[in-house]
Amino acid sequence: MSGRDTGDFRERVRHSFGRQGAMAMLGAELTRVEPAMVEIELPFDAKLTQQHGFLHAGVISAALDSACGYAAYTVIEPEASILTIEFKVNLMSPGRGERFLFRGEITKPGSTIIVADGRAYAIGDGPAKLIASMTGTMMVIRGREDVMG
Repeated sequence: MSGRDTGDFRERVRHSFGRQGAMAMLGAELTRVEPAMVEIELPFDAKLTQQHGFLHAGVISAALDSACGYAAYTVIEPEASILTIEFKVNLMSPGRGERFLFRGEITKPGSTIIVADGRAYAIGDGPAKLIASMTGTMMVIRGREDVMG
């Protein structure tokens, strides 16, 4: 996707994800890491719902943001990092399911700015259902010891 040496991006993503307190608190699991694509899964938990029992929009947004951010992390050089600078979420259907899948994919790689698209799916009885989409903009961070990995 880019001509850059991304090193062992799978190990870097797994290591960084393991340090994310927010994803751990939600019970999210990193399930797939490919070049320019990451998937995160989350089991249903009533503690993560809003007043109607659907997965909360904030939880959906957080998981999509992480999936998109880590997709961007797969296409940058090992000594750089990623920070989200903007995103928009479209909630398309209530978050109702036994599990949820959040997929982030790179739409436009770049040396400083990367654009990613995310999709959230509810998984239960029957086919997976698209419940939300996200477009996010990530900034590549270099030379900052306080923003690494």
